[in-house]
Amino acid sequence: MEAILNKVDRRKALVTLLMAVVGIVFLLPFAWMISASFKVEEEVLTFPIQWIPATWNAAANYQEVWTGNLPFFLYYWNSIKVSVLTTITSVTISALAAYGFAKIQFKGREALFLIVLATYMIPPQTLLVTQFLLYRWIGLYDTHTGLILLNSFSVFGTFMLRQFYMGISNEMLESAKIDGAGHFRIFWHIALPLVRPAIATYAILRFIWTWNDYQNPLIFLRSEHLYTIQLGVAAFADAHGSIYSLMMAASVSAIVPLLIVFVIGQKHVIEGIQLGGVKG
Repeated sequence: MEAILNKVDRRKALVTLLMAVVGIVFLLPFAWMISASFKVEEEVLTFPIQWIPATWNAAANYQEVWTGNLPFFLYYWNSIKVSVLTTITSVTISALAAYGFAKIQFKGREALFLIVLATYMIPPQTLLVTQFLLYRWIGLYDTHTGLILLNSFSVFGTFMLRQFYMGISNEMLESAKIDGAGHFRIFWHIALPLVRPAIATYAILRFIWTWNDYQNPLIFLRSEHLYTIQLGVAAFADAHGSIYSLMMAASVSAIVPLLIVFVIGQKHVIEGIQLGGVKG
């Protein structure tokens, strides 16, 4: 028995070591990006790589990004606005729709859910022309409102949250109905708190996806003052693409909110994954 336990421990240690090596390999480009953003341009492409800059130039690089010719702060604010409002709207709609498909009995529920789920197989690129023409017709083209609505209806979010709602005991909800609670009260006071880790997980994913979205802002925004950070970085690359230290400084600035969101919400993400694993 002891020999078996020792063998299992050695296997776990080997897997842990292997995962640590893989993690370091994946982090090396990120570490190089941060290091390059602190250097003078002459040191960026030196070989072998100098991970610690010999000459620190972070202040000048980041000052050029934030106070240069391009309104980087405005792009940043636009992305925060669009990402936060999209996340709130999408989580609200997905949570309500998922509860309806999971816990409210109505005729044709399963068929309707399959139709909704089937739309997930449609490549988003095939809808771009139709969406573009529709937005031009209803006046949502070149607006943040239109950009927010594009990502506010998520089949993935509805499906994901529905799976968690399915794990809630129907007896608990029936007891609340007997006590006189309606569907909205049951949803708000009982169902929603029980799937909070899943809600947090989807909210973080939606924020990251929206923040990193380049295609939709590129197609549905024309005015420069409405540009999000991804379009801002692209414009910055057009102006300073040959200066790698400035490009790395702009890239680091663009991912800081994602790191903050993940650090704050990683506990909920892990809880959501564990909860999903138990239910699965």
